[in-house]
Amino acid sequence: MDAEPGPGAGPGAGHEGPRAGAAGAPGRAAAAGAPGRRRTRTRALRACAVGAAGLLLAGCASMPDHGEIRAVRGSQGVDSQVRVFGVPPADKASPADIVDGFLEALTGDDPQLETARKYLTEDAAKSWKPGSAVTVLSAGLDRFPVQGEKNSDQARWKVAGKKLATVDERSAYQPETGGAQYEEFLQLVQVDKQWRIATPPRSLVLSDSDFQRMYMPVSKYYFAGGTLVADPVYVRQRSDPDSRMDPTTQTVQSLLAGPSKWLGPVVESSFPTGTELREGTKSLSYDGQNTLRVPLNAKADNVAQPQCQKMATQLLYTVKDLTASRPERVELLRSDGKTSMCAVSEVAAADLANRPPTPGFQYYVDAESRLVRMKLDVTNDEQQYRPEAVPGPLATAPGFKVGSAAVSHGERRAAVVSEDGHGLYVVPLTGSGAMPPPVLVGRGAKPNLLTTPSWDAAGDLWVADQDPANAGLWRVPGGTGAPQKVEVSGLDGRRITSLKISPDGVRIALLLLEPGGRKNLWVGRVERPAGKGDASAVSVRELRPAAPQMADVTAMSWAPRGRLLVVGRESGGVDQARYMLADGSMVAASLPGATELVAVAVAVSEDEDKPKPVLAYSQEDGIVWLPPGAQWRTAAAGGRGPAYPG
Repeated sequence: MDAEPGPGAGPGAGHEGPRAGAAGAPGRAAAAGAPGRRRTRTRALRACAVGAAGLLLAGCASMPDHGEIRAVRGSQGVDSQVRVFGVPPADKASPADIVDGFLEALTGDDPQLETARKYLTEDAAKSWKPGSAVTVLSAGLDRFPVQGEKNSDQARWKVAGKKLATVDERSAYQPETGGAQYEEFLQLVQVDKQWRIATPPRSLVLSDSDFQRMYMPVSKYYFAGGTLVADPVYVRQRSDPDSRMDPTTQTVQSLLAGPSKWLGPVVESSFPTGTELREGTKSLSYDGQNTLRVPLNAKADNVAQPQCQKMATQLLYTVKDLTASRPERVELLRSDGKTSMCAVSEVAAADLANRPPTPGFQYYVDAESRLVRMKLDVTNDEQQYRPEAVPGPLATAPGFKVGSAAVSHGERRAAVVSEDGHGLYVVPLTGSGAMPPPVLVGRGAKPNLLTTPSWDAAGDLWVADQDPANAGLWRVPGGTGAPQKVEVSGLDGRRITSLKISPDGVRIALLLLEPGGRKNLWVGRVERPAGKGDASAVSVRELRPAAPQMADVTAMSWAPRGRLLVVGRESGGVDQARYMLADGSMVAASLPGATELVAVAVAVSEDEDKPKPVLAYSQEDGIVWLPPGAQWRTAAAGGRGPAYPG
């Protein structure tokens, strides 16, 4: 591969730098003609250092001397400003070199993958459409000739690798489980004494490092019951080779195309069916007032103002994390590209988004088994934090001991499980009076008790019973209704040991006890009956792995923008706390010093620009908190069960 510096770095930059190869041959380390080998990066990385030095010596005049300052994500292994281009096939290249060169050219930034198409026959090059899907492999590809066909006029090569994930035509990431293998055959033929590939792969095939270099995660937003829901997808870091759209335009196009297949049954888009960008739109930019103007096609020309406002809200939340200078306003244009349909500001969009309110307190269960609350001021390092017992009946109930607790998003009620793990109580955090009777009673013996409960923003309460004789997930409508057992598809005999409902109520994170004793994290889709049907028909469908890279998960919490903070360890590794997207892909950011953490809590609120500190329980230090950009600090030496509302 050849490489040149690009014009600028995008967010979530990749993990590999420029690559070089000998003139007329693919840039690969292993000797040509080896019967089977894995495509490695060793030689390419050495070439990166030499190439970078050459660029600095020869191209200083082109170094940028201005531009905005951007935060660099921790995942960036090398400079994402490097653009990568494939090397065309050499004259009379061997089948091995054709296969290697083609696979390398798949990772290029050239328009329409023009270099990769030069390795194909004329018919294959015309019909090949790999851009609709991506296969992501955990490492490089193994490739070798099929036995008995090495020297024939129609050479056949097998390419194989371990699947990590797939990205579908809607840009949604789906992790693979169970060590799935990728396998495909490339048929080579001779055309005018030149080897060419007649049967290319049906999708792009990339190693995880190449995928992270070329693609970045973004969240698009849809409505569910009046609340915005994040739908994570992946778009190209740079202009897409097929559409030539920049990342912002790709993201908007993906939003207009509709939600991912997994999330689709529980969310809806405000955009009329068939709405697309105005024909010919390849780039979207901001004006001097930091307003993004988006021209749409005729399908959206005549929408009413309330619907248009919701459309603009979806767009504003979708694009606001794509740039360092976040948009303050989104304006939708009619199909003439000039006439304004509507506009929405950040303030107006926040009202329509219906996000959970900003928490007033942090909560935990103290050493005396009382539910207490405190305020953590991230601006005052010297302040001593003195927890206070929560108000209401819990403060006056004689002898009642709390085992675990969850506070509603409005912080007006607490759901507490008694210390013996059997009774679930919903208690007001105002007034006085006696403790109410339990809304649910579990009958299991230790450790098979009720889990820590969880609230969604609609006021429904969720809890799981771990008793093998009565194991299951329960929902208490409104926190006061009769408990309803929730069907969970795909449990396959595994027990729920911990749960956390997303604030929007459309996803639930479940920590499941596997047969071998390990705990794995799964996310299920919460489906509610439409109209006035049977309210008890709420179910959880299509469980999918939320942290497939981790061999054992200890704790988790929902985080802003549909992410999860997960504490666990990779196979053979040490404990770590990492942010994950709800689709199971890993976000670069991780937290320091996670080896002693057994519980975490993250604030999910409408005020995401002013994040609250992460709260956790450390077996060594008790209740601890992590201010943004700092190290862990102790809030209380004793206690357990840290919690934000939710």
